[in-house]
Formats: sequence, C-alpha cells, structure tokens
Amino acid sequence: MTYVNSPVRNGLGLSDLAPRVVQSEIRAMTAECDRIGGVNLAQGVCDTEVPAVVMEGAMRAMRDGHNIYTRMDGIQRLRRAIAGKVAQTHGLEADPEREVMVASGATGAFHAAAMALLNPGDEVLLFEPFYGYHVSTLRSMKVVAVAVPLKEESWALDLDAVRAAITPRTRAMVVNTPSNPAGKVFTRAELEGLAEIATEFDLFVFTDEIYEHFIYGDAEHVSPAMLAGMRERTILMSGFSKTFSVTGWRVGYLVADARWMGAIAYFHDLLYVCAPAPFQHGCADGLEQLGKTFYVRMALEHEEKRGMLVSALAAAGMKPHVPDGAYYILASANGLPGRTAAEKARALLAKTGVASVAGSAFFAPGSGRGEDLLRFCFAKKDEDLQEACRRLGGLGS
Repeated sequence: MTYVNSPVRNGLGLSDLAPRVVQSEIRAMTAECDRIGGVNLAQGVCDTEVPAVVMEGAMRAMRDGHNIYTRMDGIQRLRRAIAGKVAQTHGLEADPEREVMVASGATGAFHAAAMALLNPGDEVLLFEPFYGYHVSTLRSMKVVAVAVPLKEESWALDLDAVRAAITPRTRAMVVNTPSNPAGKVFTRAELEGLAEIATEFDLFVFTDEIYEHFIYGDAEHVSPAMLAGMRERTILMSGFSKTFSVTGWRVGYLVADARWMGAIAYFHDLLYVCAPAPFQHGCADGLEQLGKTFYVRMALEHEEKRGMLVSALAAAGMKPHVPDGAYYILASANGLPGRTAAEKARALLAKTGVASVAGSAFFAPGSGRGEDLLRFCFAKKDEDLQEACRRLGGLGS
C-alpha cells in the first residue's frame, strides 16, 4: 500500500487576539517625537536624575557579582525593605517571606496577578480615564474590562455608577491612585465606598500605587489595603520606576495575602523569571538609605514642575485639569485643528515640536470621550520642561 503525504493546511496567520492589538498611542507619539527631534511630554519616562545611592548600589552589585537569577520573589534584603516601607507608610504588616514579591515593574506585577486570579470571561471594573496598559493586560487574557466613568471636570467617583456596572461576572476592580492620566487621588471616603462594594460582592481590588509619593497640596494618599476588611482582597502594586527615576530598570513589587502569592509568583517566574538582579540591590539601597526627606523634596520639586506646565498650557489657551497627584496633566485641545484627539496631538507636535498623548487613549473605544483632551507629562529635566513651555507659549501669541 502506498501512502501519500498530504500537507496539513492550518494556515499561517496571527492569533485570534492579535488583530485587536494596536500600538500604544503613547509609544506611537514617542516614536513620532523622536523622528522630528521634539520635546517628549507624551511618555512618562521620568528622565530626572537617579539618586546617587541607587545608581551606585546597582553598579556595586554588578561589580560584586550579583548578575545571576534571584529567587523568583526577589532578593531578601529588598523584600524586607519593602515590608518595612509598607509598614511605615500604610501601617500594613506583610511577611517578607510569604506576602511580598519583587516584580518586573508594576506592570509585571499586574500581569502575573491577573493571570493568577482572573479567568477568561471575568469582568473587571476600571475607572475612566484609565491607564491603557491595565485594559490591554486584561484583554490579553480575555478578561472583560468594564469602564466606569468618573465625573467630568472633578473626576469624582460615582458609587451608584460603580454598583450599576456590577454583574454576576464581576470579579475585581482596578484602582489607580494617584492616577494616570488624570492625576486623581482617590479620597478616603471614595475608597471606603469602594471597599464596602468590594466586600459586599466579594471582589478583588488590584491597586496600582506607583505614584504614591507624588502628592500635592492637601491631597492624601490612602492605600485601599489600609481599610478595614480589605487586606485579604487587595493586591497592592507599586515600584521604584517613578520615585527613583529608573523606568528602564523594571523593578516593582506586589504585596498580597499569602494565599494568593504562590500562584502570583509562579506566573511572574513563568513570564519574567525575575527582576534584574543588580537593579534590585540598587533599589534596596534606596529604600534603606533615602528617608522621608527625599520623598518630600521630590514631591515639592514636581509640584513646581506642575505649576510651570499648568501656567504654560493656560497661556496657550489649553485649559488644564490641575492634578492632585502623579505627574500628568490633561488639558483641553478644543482650539487645535483635527477631528480627533490623535489628530490634534499630531497637529500640536507639528506646530510646536511638543509631544502629547491623545486623551481618547484613556477612555473606552467608541465612547467619544477624551477627543477634546491631550495628556502631558511634566516629570522632565528642568531645561527640557522649560523648552516645552516656551514652545507651547507660541500657541497663545
């Protein structure tokens, strides 16, 4: 008997997910800004100076041979320092051996936690305007991101809208405080309302607190994990990218109940293996040696930068929403040419050489919201921010 080998034609092509994946508008504007040699206020790269103790700690770690894999949950010294930090700043007791994980950035922490705790088809509430990577991470796992709009202008939370968005498939909510892109700092009263809802419906709360030290005026940072009954259901995520100006190092952390940490650490190991070893040592030096004065000074410096950019945007006729935290400003783009926020951002870049991000990138697709907004980042070196403000000043003349 003769057998004929017939080719199996499965067909080359992208995955079912890939056609719905597009380049981040933030990355796209950064690339266009680089192409023309503009001033990039689009991406939150935070290119201010790295604290000397952090930089020297990483270099010393390299010279001392700390260049191999660490434990999947990070080096012990850093985990202990993180546990000490959350105890001091939040009053939270966390076991550094069972409840703290060093992650490949807060983004890696969220990815691993979502894989460990969510299933395809689950629904997760996010507050709009939201950080696009949170949404994209959920969609990559076929989890449904449900946008709950904050109130226009004030960005106040509507607890009735939160309740109305909950269905039998709701599994969790994501709270980003202070927030990217609005700089919203959720108040204690708002978080207590969310805690009540999370407890009533037995929801996880993923809390991204990467901007926790960028707080201005009378605003106060409150971690949901601090509230009564929230410790076991809160997945607290933060990191060092912003505070130490090391966004490229990819060192973050996650604090969670020991019941969840084993699975979260497993998926983080699977995806990232570990955060870069010498950078973990540098961040540990920073946590151990930089005290409260460092964080207070950093916030004051960024508050000055905020004032500089707010004034420039106002003078340019682009009414800014003054943020209470983080280092972004959403500003009106009504006076710029273009039908969409993306077109307006590109028009601004072409005219002034200043890159921003379309506000629509932070709202649900098809909602029509954010088309009259642009986001600007002010975590820049003074000379670069001053140049951007000078260029924006040409719009008002």
